Amino acid sequence: MLDAAHVHALLDERREGFSLARPFYVEPAFHDLDIDAVFSNEWLFACNVAEIRAPGDYLTMEIGETSVVIMRTQDGEVKAFFNTCRHRGSRICTEAQGHVHRLVCPYHQWVYNLDGALLHARQMPAGFDRDAYGLAPVHVEVICGMVYVCIAETPPDITRFRQSVTPYIAPHAPERTKVAHVETLIEDANWKLVIENNRECYHCSGNHPELLATLVEFALPDDPAGSEYFRELMDGQARHWDAQNLVHLPADGGNEFRCIRLPFHRGAVSFTPDGSPACAKLLGDLTDPDLGSVRMFRVPNNWNHFLADHIIHFRILPLSANRTALRTTWLVHEDAVEGVDYDIETLTSVWRATNTQDARLAANNHLGVASKAYVPGPYAPSEFMLRNFTNWYAGKLAEHLAKTEPARRTFTLHAHG
Repeated sequence: MLDAAHVHALLDERREGFSLARPFYVEPAFHDLDIDAVFSNEWLFACNVAEIRAPGDYLTMEIGETSVVIMRTQDGEVKAFFNTCRHRGSRICTEAQGHVHRLVCPYHQWVYNLDGALLHARQMPAGFDRDAYGLAPVHVEVICGMVYVCIAETPPDITRFRQSVTPYIAPHAPERTKVAHVETLIEDANWKLVIENNRECYHCSGNHPELLATLVEFALPDDPAGSEYFRELMDGQARHWDAQNLVHLPADGGNEFRCIRLPFHRGAVSFTPDGSPACAKLLGDLTDPDLGSVRMFRVPNNWNHFLADHIIHFRILPLSANRTALRTTWLVHEDAVEGVDYDIETLTSVWRATNTQDARLAANNHLGVASKAYVPGPYAPSEFMLRNFTNWYAGKLAEHLAKTEPARRTFTLHAHG
């Protein structure tokens, strides 16, 4: 049980530009609140359409205790449903991913079409209205091949995000890719610590040698901490991209999202150990391998890199107060051939190493935050994206409290996941 006054007090005590108070990271009740206030009321990145290419292909994702199935229908549409049978509530799809001709509940074999309509319910009496018992739909938006879902009754407006990021990522044609490799890593840390770790590169020089062989750690084209080398590199690449009409300056995403094109080190064009292309076949209709990386992030659960030769999607979902699932998907051109155009080790080795290093850092961070000695500390100037994220998060909690407080001052939160 979590008292609304307690949450308000912690929000009131929060200092902008400082990390959050201990309870936000470690208390199970706040995990439950996060599921309700954030993950049940926001657009969440689910997958790329390449993962559900054919009718009947599906993927499931768990949002706290709520399971969602995202699938391709007979008509080629992308739809999502609550993964809950309308008979007595059993989960229908029990695997993380698969292919079906019909959705069949394993409990009593109610059969649903791929569009969610109930086709057959054996032993139900005459006059039973099958049309009234189709699968409950979930809101879906597809943006340049990226599938977002929202389980709220009324989802927030995603128009500004769509319009802002499309010019950056459309040239990379995410919808014309295929999945080369997928990995899921369970991190022993609160989801907010996982996000915060990703939103800064203050830690990179001491922890990510593989990544920094190619990635430039500065986050803005006019970063005041940038070296003369970075400024010359940025100026040269900006002229190169302008000549190709490629958008690169930061999008105005406020605290909600970030999208920017930034260069690799000179001589590097991809996230590989030596900076050479990871895939010989470039994405979409691109002909220039030296396009840097479009870095795109959207709260609360997704960041991405769009390169000339491949795309990487990162998706997080909280499992508990101290466990987070990170799913990483590497995609290449839909016609690229493994063993000819790319090999998995070269394509994935840099970010597999980086993910493992980040998981260790986040787990250690969680252990330290759990200590009674922990008090919120100040962000460095380079950690401005953490300030944006924690401001957004505090706003989501305050908004949720404002909606629910008139009905009750105390929230009884049920265990999730």
